[in-house]
Amino acid sequence: MAGNKINKIKFSPVDIEARRKLDFKAGDTISVVSRIPEEKGKYRLQAFEGIVLGRKHGTEAGATFTVRKVASGVGVERIFPLYSPMIDKIEITKRSRARRSKLYYIRTKAVKDVRSKMRSVTNQEEVEGEEKVAE
Repeated sequence: MAGNKINKIKFSPVDIEARRKLDFKAGDTISVVSRIPEEKGKYRLQAFEGIVLGRKHGTEAGATFTVRKVASGVGVERIFPLYSPMIDKIEITKRSRARRSKLYYIRTKAVKDVRSKMRSVTNQEEVEGEEKVAE
């Protein structure tokens, strides 16, 4: 038996007060630099920059925030825990004023914008094809 041994609890290297004081909200553009584990205990840094769709659970221990960006024409969303030790830093790139606390409607709005652009591209191709036939 290990009667006198005390299990040491390893605390995360996250500066909790600094993360709590981060003042970003839905609509802001932020850059989240996260540590991605590679082989044999090595890490690489990867930035994820996008619009904050919403924050959940305020500044509690389980607080999260959702970030959305468009990469190669495809919308990508990631949910980050606010106090995760795998997040190296959070930078606020651009502030904007949103009239809602959760901007989930941006998902469908982005799809509608892409569809309208696709329609305009196909319409232009049809018009050019008709002009060639007329000549």
